[in-house]
Amino acid sequence: MHTSALVLFSGGQDSTTCLADALSRYDRVETVAFDYGQRHRVELDARLHVVAALRAQFPVWAERMGQDHLLDASVLGQVSDTALTRDTAIAMQANGLPNTFVPGRNLLFLILAAALAYRRGLDVIVTGVCETDYSGYPDCRDDTMKAMQVALSLGMDKRQRIDTPLMWIDKAQTWQMAYDLGQASGRSNGGAQLVDLIVEHSHTCYLGERSQRHDWGYGCGSCPACELRSTGYARYALTRNP
Repeated sequence: MHTSALVLFSGGQDSTTCLADALSRYDRVETVAFDYGQRHRVELDARLHVVAALRAQFPVWAERMGQDHLLDASVLGQVSDTALTRDTAIAMQANGLPNTFVPGRNLLFLILAAALAYRRGLDVIVTGVCETDYSGYPDCRDDTMKAMQVALSLGMDKRQRIDTPLMWIDKAQTWQMAYDLGQASGRSNGGAQLVDLIVEHSHTCYLGERSQRHDWGYGCGSCPACELRSTGYARYALTRNP
């Protein structure tokens, strides 16, 4: 039985939902984020507000929340030339991928997370990647996660489980999952509280925009991350308010 987890927690909608899911399933949960010179570095500040709000609003989860870690992954900014690491317009590339794809990003994150989990004695690595409703990044695919799980387990001579709770659901279902997790927390009206927390405090926008407030949260409203989040929220809202 796995009793502890390390959540890759950027402070966005997906990773916040994954954190809530981990807190509902594991006795001890730690979090890790990566500073890689990302253009939307505001997410590193947003994640602290998310953690503080979770601790305050969901006491049963607060008891399970352990240490938070911030690792330097700035080498990604040195070896990549993307719209997330450079001040350049977001566009599609000839290979069919958006230039927001940072080659090797999730692979490096998982290697660093596995090393940290090894040192901290944590059983499971949780990441919010999915291939159902996403921008087409190859390092978010289920096959990639399975391959990394095998490689990390072999390379560290220790069974390393990678948990991807969002892999086969879309953004509307991710909002619904957050609502369900909040409801199951034992907190009165916890579902609506967790959704509101994600709307208000999490950050997804690739441009780091936090001056514009929408029903689904803060963001420019036009980058790929905002489009996915807003479309998913609209579909979710229809099910909550038919």
